[in-house]
Amino acid sequence: MPELPEVPEALGTPEQPRLRFAYVAGVTPGKWIRRWEERMPHVPLQSFMCDDAAQLEVLRDGSADLSFVRLPVDREGLHVIPLYEEQPSVVAPKGHEISVFDEVALEDLSEEHFLDVAEMGGPEMALQVVASGAGLVILPMPVARHFNVKDTVARRLAGAAGTEIGLAWPSDASSEVIEEFIGIVRGRTAQSSRQPSARQEKPKKSPQADRRGGARSGAAGKKPAVAQRYAPNPDKGRGKGSRKKGRR
Repeated sequence: MPELPEVPEALGTPEQPRLRFAYVAGVTPGKWIRRWEERMPHVPLQSFMCDDAAQLEVLRDGSADLSFVRLPVDREGLHVIPLYEEQPSVVAPKGHEISVFDEVALEDLSEEHFLDVAEMGGPEMALQVVASGAGLVILPMPVARHFNVKDTVARRLAGAAGTEIGLAWPSDASSEVIEEFIGIVRGRTAQSSRQPSARQEKPKKSPQADRRGGARSGAAGKKPAVAQRYAPNPDKGRGKGSRKKGRR
């Protein structure tokens, strides 16, 4: 099993809540972190990157509350929501003929030797082997860009199955901070009724004083009735000529 990164203590307390999430290489969580800091500055948010092989282990052992995972994964005991698809890419040694194209088709590489990323010990080690000229690898484009190994070139790959990023968390984990983070990742606005922070009771405004210095609230805030100077016109609203002429 891959060695997990050292991370701070996982759980917060009701009085001092905190949230931690893990993410695999290629995921860029910066925008979600910024939105969290804007909306929930009182709740510390901690993040760390993990290997694909450990993307679920961090949830099982309690190292993280949520994890951005590369699908498919074993969903037993987990909630998983898909987020977005990743563009597949092919990575070759620098100077390879694919470097003259922006995109290449998988069928045009049928004579190439492809390396197994897992057998190479993961994407970073696999890219080192590619740089030596031993073969090509297929990786999600965000992963190839993340490691960006010298003496390699990556191009978009057509005709290959893409990968998908999802967000996972334990099925028995339920808290407002987790719900808040999920809403941010899913693009809900700060005013969304589904966000716990938006459902919190807002303080009532104090009554405003009127011009005479008194507080306005309820019926007391209405304008005082103005005395009517003239008697109501009995003919108001009737049609022309509707008034009966009196006898002289």
